Amino acid sequence: QLQLVESGGGLVQPGGSLRLSCAASGFSLEVYAIGWFRQAPGKGREGVSSINSNGGRTDYADSVKGRFTISRDNAKNTAYLQMTSLKPEDTAVYYCAVGEIYYDNIYDHPEAFHSWGQGTPVTVSS
Repeated sequence: QLQLVESGGGLVQPGGSLRLSCAASGFSLEVYAIGWFRQAPGKGREGVSSINSNGGRTDYADSVKGRFTISRDNAKNTAYLQMTSLKPEDTAVYYCAVGEIYYDNIYDHPEAFHSWGQGTPVTVSS
């Protein structure tokens, strides 16, 4: 059974940083593309970033470009989302998911992903 577990969320002040992790169990992450998504209170799900299976291609939403970095360590079966210069509008529950294919800006297409984790909450507030 494919299972993803997100961790690393928490409360951080504006301008601060967090690194989210997405750990896979029950399967090898290395054959899958990975997407990070978020859902803010009262809003719909938003694609944040995506990375292909070997880490050679990454894409970012304009709202996080230059501040967030997606990466993966296939040996550890884990993906990451490094978040810097955090803003209050980054407050949301962050989710990861996997997909079999990859194309430009695939994070904009959550229907291409499956095996969603339970999410980790991020709150950016002073």
